[in-house]
Amino acid sequence: MAQASSLAALGSLLSFFTETHTQKRRQGLAYIRREFWCAHVKRTGSPPHPSSSRGAVAPSRERRSPSQFRSSRGAVAPSLERRSPSQFRSSRGAVAPSREQRSPLKKRHWKEGEFPGVSESSVPRPPKSPIKNIKKKIDDRAAAKGWVPTVTETLTDKIEKKQWEAALEVFEMLKEQPFYHPKEGTYMKLLVLLGRSGQPHRAHQLFNTMVEEELEPTLELYTALLGAYCRNNLLDDAFAILNQMKTLPQCQPDVQTYSILIKACVDATRFDLVETLYQEMSERLITPNTVTQNTVLSGYGRAGKFDEMEKVLSDMLESETCKPDVWTMNTILSLFGNKGQLDMMEKWYEKFRGIGIEPETRTFNILIGAYGKKKMYDKMTAVLEYMRKLQFPWTTSTYNNVIEAFAVVGDAKNMEYAFEQMRAEGMRADTKTFCCLINGYSNAKMFHKVVGSVQMAEKFEIPANAALYNAVISACANAEDLLEMERVYGRMKDRHIIPNSDTFSIMIEAYSKEGMNDKIYDLEQERDNMVSASLLGG
Repeated sequence: MAQASSLAALGSLLSFFTETHTQKRRQGLAYIRREFWCAHVKRTGSPPHPSSSRGAVAPSRERRSPSQFRSSRGAVAPSLERRSPSQFRSSRGAVAPSREQRSPLKKRHWKEGEFPGVSESSVPRPPKSPIKNIKKKIDDRAAAKGWVPTVTETLTDKIEKKQWEAALEVFEMLKEQPFYHPKEGTYMKLLVLLGRSGQPHRAHQLFNTMVEEELEPTLELYTALLGAYCRNNLLDDAFAILNQMKTLPQCQPDVQTYSILIKACVDATRFDLVETLYQEMSERLITPNTVTQNTVLSGYGRAGKFDEMEKVLSDMLESETCKPDVWTMNTILSLFGNKGQLDMMEKWYEKFRGIGIEPETRTFNILIGAYGKKKMYDKMTAVLEYMRKLQFPWTTSTYNNVIEAFAVVGDAKNMEYAFEQMRAEGMRADTKTFCCLINGYSNAKMFHKVVGSVQMAEKFEIPANAALYNAVISACANAEDLLEMERVYGRMKDRHIIPNSDTFSIMIEAYSKEGMNDKIYDLEQERDNMVSASLLGG
């Protein structure tokens, strides 16, 4: 009962801020009109003319014939030559002179009554200055091809939308053009895209192609390739890239290279490798920065090694080069929030505030998400109100947390209301937004709206990943539509999106409810083969 009332308070908070925004806007308009009236009286000594105020009565709009509309369409306002204020006041009620009184009638292009346009030749224009290098301009215009910038713009668009397959196809088209010249920035963007899309081996192939084109590898390009392997937990390949970098004088690893590799080791709970990398950095006189320390801090916390975490945090407090910052604060709060230890989260929040670290929008989003997962809607609402009070903007992540809170309990009405307000404020929905919407409709047994959400995600060109497909597969399983669940799983593999442990868990649970042991056996075999292939490097 308390949760229901808190959830209702959260819903009313959204409508309250919408109404308050509209009320403030109306008050602002009234203030502007009042200031305009006072300024006019002070300047002229008389109230403004009714036609210049908002209260002026609009002229009657009686029905007129089309010819009357056409005859009045060409009226031109009188020229605003310099006049004294007394002349302006004395002529306020005067009727504007007609076109014939101001200038001679211009030659018309069209028949009388057909269109009120005038020919360009009848309008006087200043003489044009002579064009310099006219032959060169004509030759450049003849040699230019309109589709050339379209290819490069299309490549940039595909990279921004994280469509790696389409991006590689466009890149191959670009390489076939005679004007093509390999650029480091293009390869950098593609390497990062492939790494984030789970395609590290394609990234290595692209790197080799770049070397074949005689583009000199740089430290940044090697770091991007190493990051592609690190993102996909291929530590052996990542260390091979690191050793290769050590042999190249111009590509010696720096603190960013080691930070990326340390993060991969932390995510794989290989803390022995973390200590080895720290020692190697010390030998090379590379000092860890705050990003490196925050990464290790987060890893120790997730692994439950709180003593080591406290030691790293104490070293940061005593250090002169890498003091704790708001990212350190967010890391600790996110750690305890994800574990559901809200008392520790609030305790550390007060500690960081005590040493002078101010929260940011992401800090409040972490608190909102943690309270939402525990269904503590009263505290969640309090944080949202506090953000508005201190004028912290609500971001996409803020709205995602609100939508997720309603989605968990299947409150489709308030979930949709939060989504509509999110769009009204110009926030761009992301993959998590649609995952929450699909889960919410599934929990509310509104499966027809799941299809609509998937179509809307495609319309908005939301990048599909394993989490989005898992949400759709879970909705199909919840609806007991196993045939559609298998179709979605097939489309997921056709688009080269690698299923994860959640994918197999959802499908195995759905099959076990129906007693389909043969399907469970096939899925387990496929999962084991996929794990073996990843361990062997693909």
